[in-house]
Amino acid sequence: MQQSEWLIRCLKSFWDSEDWSETGAGAAVSIWIGENKQDKLYNLFGSFNFLCIFFSLLCTIPAYIFAHELMAMMGAKGELQTIAVEYFRITLIGTIFWIYGLALNMLIRAEGKMKTAAALIAVGLVIDIILKPIFISTFGMGVSGAAWATNCGMLIYSFLGFYYYAKGKSSFKTNWKSISFNPEIGKRILKLGLPEMVLSVMGVVQSIIIFNAIASYGTENDISFFTVLNRFFLFLLTPLFGLMRGLQPIVGINFGAGQFERARKSLKIYILAGIAILSPFFLIALIFPQQLIGLMLPGYTVNANQIQDFRLFFSVLPLLPITVLALSYYPAVNDSRKASFLVFLRQLILYIPLMLILPYYFGIKSIYWGSALIELTVGIVTFFLLNNFKLKLKKA
Repeated sequence: MQQSEWLIRCLKSFWDSEDWSETGAGAAVSIWIGENKQDKLYNLFGSFNFLCIFFSLLCTIPAYIFAHELMAMMGAKGELQTIAVEYFRITLIGTIFWIYGLALNMLIRAEGKMKTAAALIAVGLVIDIILKPIFISTFGMGVSGAAWATNCGMLIYSFLGFYYYAKGKSSFKTNWKSISFNPEIGKRILKLGLPEMVLSVMGVVQSIIIFNAIASYGTENDISFFTVLNRFFLFLLTPLFGLMRGLQPIVGINFGAGQFERARKSLKIYILAGIAILSPFFLIALIFPQQLIGLMLPGYTVNANQIQDFRLFFSVLPLLPITVLALSYYPAVNDSRKASFLVFLRQLILYIPLMLILPYYFGIKSIYWGSALIELTVGIVTFFLLNNFKLKLKKA
């Protein structure tokens, strides 16, 4: 069961790693709306469509061929691996709808139309939820039915996003039929989307490394404990990702319009909102860790060391809004280099090397205090970067 949860998380991270074009295009659109660069907005879709198709093929073909190997790397074995490969390959057939639907939704959010974007997501999810039991039970399709239901939901989701732009409902005119790649626009999209793409890819690698470390140096109880801890951590990240998506168009449009002070204030407001949202959970995690673990894992006997590990892991929670929102802020103000630096610092320089080395010498406990130390380091670095950046912010 715990391996299945880890596998689901890894699969989600795989899909997230394909969002290079969508996040970059979203950041570019917000800035161009603020700058009123109608020519760039009109010609955006040529490069946007080209990149969506390109990354769909780039991800789908090798992933389909090496599906067994990928599932094994993610920890799937035996029957679980067979089921995972079946599910994964079917979802790969709908890759173009996953990428294009999410990318179009990102563009709608970049215009500041959050309600429209949310409504389109809701339609896709409802269709997925309705079709799953029909395909799985009524048609007897099993796991493959769940994958096909998701693909159908994403197909409708993509079509609605396409319809939105084809019918001219956006706030700017678009050449939505074009698939002509413009080097200038394409380079801008890739540059602004690089940080989040690297973060997602490294998230897959990070998940594999941690799971293998726990499996090698720990027990089944250690896997269960970390799965619960990680589940709660991802739950807390969800509102931050929501703030992250909301911050990007506000900062981008204001930055493009030259309203730099308003862009800075927006970041500060969102960081404070993030801290306010996480603070109650932070206190609960520190004061009532045993009760919290009991709610998420009934019947599990937690020991004193695990309570200490739980508290240590979540001790840096108030710093997360600074780090997460900075990754959205920098591309929105046309400075993706700093966001890329933070991603590389956290994932490549600190997290992956330390998670490979620390468990070997210090055991499972090092995963928890090592993670806390990494988040503390990255949080402090991010704070100083943002503080200095305020003095240097200028229109690009």
